[in-house]
Amino acid sequence: MSPEAYLEMADTEQRHWWFTGRRAILDAVLAGMALPAAARILEIGSGTGGNLALLAGHGAVSALEMDPGARLISLARTGHRFDIRQGRCPDDVPFPPASFDLVCMFDVLEHIDEDVATLALAKTLLAGGGRMLLTVPANRWMWGPHDVFLHHQRRYSAAELRRKVGAAGLRLERLTHFNTLLFPLAAAARITDRLSGKQAASGTAIPAAPVNRLLHQAFSSERHLLRFMGLPFGVSLLAIVSAT
Repeated sequence: MSPEAYLEMADTEQRHWWFTGRRAILDAVLAGMALPAAARILEIGSGTGGNLALLAGHGAVSALEMDPGARLISLARTGHRFDIRQGRCPDDVPFPPASFDLVCMFDVLEHIDEDVATLALAKTLLAGGGRMLLTVPANRWMWGPHDVFLHHQRRYSAAELRRKVGAAGLRLERLTHFNTLLFPLAAAARITDRLSGKQAASGTAIPAAPVNRLLHQAFSSERHLLRFMGLPFGVSLLAIVSAT
């Protein structure tokens, strides 16, 4: 990708309702995890760095990013505040074992061919009592041009994610859907794309400001529900896992 494309990606990640809403939900989930004081946190697949400031509110942050262009932008936009290293999962991770109290992968696992091996690798990075926080796209039947555009390898069912977490030697502490309130809109868009034979991705552009704000408010409001309960369906899955 060109530097201009990465800059556009960084701007989208900063302003698009999906990213801002997801950060609000993740912030609330992290606040409820009772992480240790000065928790050591690693984000795998940090992209252009849009989640690093959020994570820094919960501990000392390091990051792993595959793409050198995205890594350079993330270093620049965060003022070189974080240890952001280049690598690739599952076989090129430049951090020693047992280094982190929390490993995060936010919509990253679906991009990786060897997802079970990557989860197993992440397990080795956890210190005693450490945990992982994962989000992935849900519902195989929603597969379409949007996933192809984003270079997804798969979408996950809850049962598949549960099985792969177990296969990696991890224990599932919590599994819930989210992006539930806007699920009917997302489902309708995916079905329409499929029936129309559309090849372009839907929903990647930033909507007009009032619409973007409304969608952010609807999506981010799920953080209040997730404090007390799991959600039975949605566009995405969220999991908290620990070493067995």
